[in-house]
Amino acid sequence: FLILSIIFIGLQFFQPEKNNQPADQNHLFSQAIVPEPVQQILNNACMDCHSNQTHYPWYDRISPVSWYVNNHIEEGKEELNFSEWGQLSNIDKINRLTKISEETKEGKMPLKSYTFMHKQAKLTEEQVSELCSWTETYGMEVYKANF
Repeated sequence: FLILSIIFIGLQFFQPEKNNQPADQNHLFSQAIVPEPVQQILNNACMDCHSNQTHYPWYDRISPVSWYVNNHIEEGKEELNFSEWGQLSNIDKINRLTKISEETKEGKMPLKSYTFMHKQAKLTEEQVSELCSWTETYGMEVYKANF
């Protein structure tokens, strides 16, 4: 028990870097026209793992939980980073919007492990419908405006 305690305490000195980078205002997803209810859904269910600005819970200060959370954030940003939305080509924007809709409808996003600790991120059927409807409408607008 003593050895495990020493290892656990030692782990606390090794924390991953936090995901709170300065944002380039020209590339933010907020440059897109997002209705307030959809923006609220995105803020509650998506932005912590899919942007450069994460609101960390208290338990993220404890290793090895901090590494687990950091891994989810890094994977999420690889797939979609709303903080870099303006850097995407229009084709990539349309593809990301389609994927948001598909993964939300299929219940893959937000992750169950995230909604377990963040109750506000658990989406109702109405919220899923609203988000998917918006992604389809906005995707069509991007398509029409640029092709």
